[in-house]
Amino acid sequence: MAKVSEEREDRVDATGAHPAAAPGTPEPGDAGTPATPEFPGTAGAPASAGEASATSENGRAAGTPVVPEASGAGEAARLSAAGTAAAETPAGSRADAAGDASTTAGAGAAAGGVAAETPSANGVAAGATAAAEPAPEAKKASKAGRNLPAAIGVALLLGAAIIVSLLTVRYLFIGIIAVAIAVGTFEFAGVLRRVADIRVAMIPVLVGGQAMIWLAWPFGREGALTAFVLTVLACLLWRLPGGAKGYLRDISASTFAAAYLPLFGAFAAMLVPPSDGVGRVLTFLIGVVASDTGGYIAGVLGGKHPMAPTISPKKTWEGFAGSVIGGVVAGALTLSLLLDGHVWQGVIFGVAIVLTATLGDLVESLIKRDLGVKDMGTLLPGHGGIMDRLDSLLPSAVVSWLLLSAFVPV
Repeated sequence: MAKVSEEREDRVDATGAHPAAAPGTPEPGDAGTPATPEFPGTAGAPASAGEASATSENGRAAGTPVVPEASGAGEAARLSAAGTAAAETPAGSRADAAGDASTTAGAGAAAGGVAAETPSANGVAAGATAAAEPAPEAKKASKAGRNLPAAIGVALLLGAAIIVSLLTVRYLFIGIIAVAIAVGTFEFAGVLRRVADIRVAMIPVLVGGQAMIWLAWPFGREGALTAFVLTVLACLLWRLPGGAKGYLRDISASTFAAAYLPLFGAFAAMLVPPSDGVGRVLTFLIGVVASDTGGYIAGVLGGKHPMAPTISPKKTWEGFAGSVIGGVVAGALTLSLLLDGHVWQGVIFGVAIVLTATLGDLVESLIKRDLGVKDMGTLLPGHGGIMDRLDSLLPSAVVSWLLLSAFVPV
């Protein structure tokens, strides 16, 4: 067919006129547009042998398939449907398909076994196939809002590490806190520098942060607060060589980072030293995990009323109710069974943990929205960064230490 078309073009160039086309064949300028049948029901009707031969000799325009003489009614109907689908296909789609059109040889006649060439010219067949197959539906976004298997796997690994540390040498848990705070500080300072060009005094905050956590072990609040004050002073001095531009901004960010991460984390470290330190740590962690899990499940299954749409659109009042239920049940059980406290104390503890965990989640959501980032990091698959897991733990550690010290004195 390609050779015939080239011969036809040669004749056009030589004479300046198009050769006569077979009846019903589109004009050269209409190539690719199937001819409209003169009478209803005649689309795709088999052509006679003479007409087919004349069409072939004159370089029949692409888009009008040559139908074998002996084609059956079923084949004619199929070609008619293909032509109709191609006619309904937008011109741009047919033009795109035309570039990929190919000639399919060897289509046997239904009755006489006569070989004929069936061109898929200008994408008639391709257009028909595309029209027949419905477009695949867009994959629905998961209501979970995260890679759930990865999130569960990471949570189980972290939980196993914490439990092993508590059941073997409980002071190893302080080391886990120290590592998490150091990584979280790197993440937070890195985001501030990349997004807002805010420079946290990294060395003073990192060194002072470790001092807050480890001094809280033997010296309690006095050790942590003393280390915090010295860290702020070190930040003030560290930033002096940088000049006046942005000084207040950088110092404020450094002070916030030192308070939000290591100082809050030091209160979790202070839960470890008492003789019942394992029970205190487990009560704190189980309360936060129960609050987060209860809120997550309730929000995914029935969350409809946004709690703070401008801060965290996915957080709902139904999810908050699930957090309250989970936190209260966990608080009542852990405080009474692990620390010999009263059930009513556990209820108060559970409500307080839910409030502070939710507050911590909203605060970090607001920080990330202000900075224009989705996650603080990518270290934990399905969770984001370390900071994205510490958001509810850090403020809850402070409240846990205060309430447990009041309800179950050392």
